[in-house]
Amino acid sequence: MIYAVVPFVLFTLVQFSVSSFLNADSFTEELLLKPLFSDQLYAHFQFSTTWDVDPENEQYFHSHLFPRALGEIIGRLNVHEVHISLTSGLWRYKSWGYPVIDAAPGAEVWAWFKPNTANINENWKLLANSLSGLLCASFNFVDNSNTVKPEYSFRPRGVVDWPQINNTFLRYATLPREIVCTENLTPFKKLLPCDSKSGLASLLNSGHIHNTRYHSIGLHLRPICKSESCSSVSLELQLSVSLVYDYALLGTKNWTFKKLFGQGLDGKCALASNSTVYVDLSSQSRHNFDLTPEPDLVVTSIRGGQVSDFAVYEVPPYFLSVSAKYSDSFDLTVNIPPPLYANQYLTGYGQERGGIVTEINNNHWASLDVVLLQNIAWYVPVYLHSLKVISNGQEIQPMVLKYKPGRQREKPYYIEIVLKLPPRSVTTVSIDFDYVFLKWQEYPPDANHGFYIGSAVVSSYLPLAKNYTGLPQDSSTIFGSFNASRSGYLVQVRTENLIITLPTPDFSMPYNVICLACTVVALAFGPVHNITTKRLVLKKKDKVRLTESMKNRFLEIFKKKKEQAQSSDEAGKKKVTFQGVEG
Repeated sequence: MIYAVVPFVLFTLVQFSVSSFLNADSFTEELLLKPLFSDQLYAHFQFSTTWDVDPENEQYFHSHLFPRALGEIIGRLNVHEVHISLTSGLWRYKSWGYPVIDAAPGAEVWAWFKPNTANINENWKLLANSLSGLLCASFNFVDNSNTVKPEYSFRPRGVVDWPQINNTFLRYATLPREIVCTENLTPFKKLLPCDSKSGLASLLNSGHIHNTRYHSIGLHLRPICKSESCSSVSLELQLSVSLVYDYALLGTKNWTFKKLFGQGLDGKCALASNSTVYVDLSSQSRHNFDLTPEPDLVVTSIRGGQVSDFAVYEVPPYFLSVSAKYSDSFDLTVNIPPPLYANQYLTGYGQERGGIVTEINNNHWASLDVVLLQNIAWYVPVYLHSLKVISNGQEIQPMVLKYKPGRQREKPYYIEIVLKLPPRSVTTVSIDFDYVFLKWQEYPPDANHGFYIGSAVVSSYLPLAKNYTGLPQDSSTIFGSFNASRSGYLVQVRTENLIITLPTPDFSMPYNVICLACTVVALAFGPVHNITTKRLVLKKKDKVRLTESMKNRFLEIFKKKKEQAQSSDEAGKKKVTFQGVEG
């Protein structure tokens, strides 16, 4: 009897452990569709995976929904949290408002390491190389020459129990020239539990995604509180895809899943606990449109003084395709820009001296405290004494100024400024730089295209949530942002990338010299080589011996000529005889 009970007990224990293991993580997928003011449509995919494990003790070798490849990287390199974005295009804050997750053009990565990390610089380099292979991107070019440690712009987004938070555990780098294409999207989708075979991820078709005005993919990993008491910690992974469609490219303002993504939605992901589609109805006051099919419910969100309505679709296990049809009525409205946005541009002429100007617009009725971060490449030497901050025609002094000079080929120039922007003001931060000469091996293959300067990052806490769609720090879902009023709303604005043309040598001149020299050497080398390597040997000519066939041939020719001569003589004699008879 005892032998019969033991297998049953073992089976029960295994079943209990497996069930507890499967219930340790959860996955949600969401899609937000928001018509923008300037005839564009914003689509944001949000995939969130929560794993109820202790990040301090987990080895990340066994997981259910969490991607093991990423888990092994953060476990081996002692990473506390990491944030990655790959973006093509520029987000237009003035006309589009704020995105759900902001990202700089190109590639951007920043990570926090745990305080017990032995060598953060070495782990940072290994992390960049690992992420390069994971996402098939050029993060392997991240090194000390383009990495900074900001003090104010970035803070841990997750839970920390450190006695002191300082920037020695932080690393931040950008690759403004990185191009986002299909080879980045394919490994990105493999990090999802259902891949791209079902659920909202099946709408991520590369042919339609990369045909948009703006597209960005992001990966954000952080530890979060498992409960309100925060007695235990979970691990959260956010995977996002942001797209901006232009109605001019679509051919019409009426949109459907077929026009946007190339296909409809064939059911939800079987591993997702929640699969929802949201459509922002706030723009109906300007342009009325009807949704098909009718939404399951309409949710009103009041957040920071802004009221928004959202149509909610719970993704069924069968086919779903949402479409919008606009009415012909036209309502003339004025676009109200968001409270804070920024731009960046170059000044100067020639190739001796230039300047970088960052323009920050504060449209709020009260003053705002902002932090400006600039990570300037080592080949653009800037001068701190030329730094000027001018607001509405008057020069103001920064509240805090952090500056670390760069070193050629070793580290970039780092500038971080804390400013108090007056209300209804336009503030410009300018600094001068010199154009430098590089070694000829340091020029890229397309040197005349120019060299990139990364975007500036402007951070601030807004008192109101006007045109704000960002996720709260204590939530990872779009639904969690509804009615999530807070005392302040963190906004980070990225500016444009800059392209400068450094003094570039004429690379065609050495090419022509090489071709000419090679031609001369080839022409001179051939005869010299023949004379010096070949031997001149006299060779006697053999006597020509006539064969029987050749003799017979010659005899036939002579015989024919003799016959022709005889015939001509006979013809002449006859002619003379005839002439004599006539006479």
